[in-house]
Amino acid sequence: MTQNSTWRESRPADAAWRGTKGRSAKAGSVEQDRAAGGHERRLVDAGDGRVAHASVELKLLPKQRRIRAYLRWSRAGKTHTTYLGEVDRPTRAENLRAAWDTARAKELLVEPDASWASSPASRAVMKANKPRDTMPELAVRSALFGMGLRYRVGTRPLPSLRRTADVVFPRERVAVFVDGCFWHGCPDHHRPATGQTSAFWSEKISANRARDADTNRQLIDEGWVVIRGWEHEPAQVVAARIREAVLQRRER
Repeated sequence: MTQNSTWRESRPADAAWRGTKGRSAKAGSVEQDRAAGGHERRLVDAGDGRVAHASVELKLLPKQRRIRAYLRWSRAGKTHTTYLGEVDRPTRAENLRAAWDTARAKELLVEPDASWASSPASRAVMKANKPRDTMPELAVRSALFGMGLRYRVGTRPLPSLRRTADVVFPRERVAVFVDGCFWHGCPDHHRPATGQTSAFWSEKISANRARDADTNRQLIDEGWVVIRGWEHEPAQVVAARIREAVLQRRER
């Protein structure tokens, strides 16, 4: 991976950066998996304790005759892009591998440990983790709507803070999180994993709990009210708690 941005005498060959025309999404995913060293080595931190699969995009700068690499992923319907640097290998496959190596060196990727990467069950759990619009979230939102409340969905309460709340009342400054019992370590229903993957899951859940506590603290420091509901709680109960907080803010 080179960082030199001076003009070059010759244009890179199309084979060094351009993908096959008309290729399917599946073929593109296989290409990215091969370059990254595996499907589960393409994970990035998508915020709120969640992960997303990223891809490397190669772009040619016609004026400078150089190829730039970008890391891209989607979260809640939005595409995020991070510039990795310039690549100068003769083939697209080599440039993709170089870009993934750079992403790993810059610590932009979430690296699973060996036991997790080899566990089909653990991979299935991660893939099933929806970033938004889970059944508990939809139930709470439906209950709030039935109470006559209007809100925003999947929004950052603080633009400067990379944390997304499930439901946000911007004017009243109330942020709502509907937490999954497994992912956020519910004291009533979370059961620690056992076996080969126990260390990975223990670290993952502990990190999620710490992130939740940090999110609460930062929002409260900025004058927000934080409401957290567990997925096992009845939606009407969580919605009633939210409604009370919103009405209290309006009175103030």
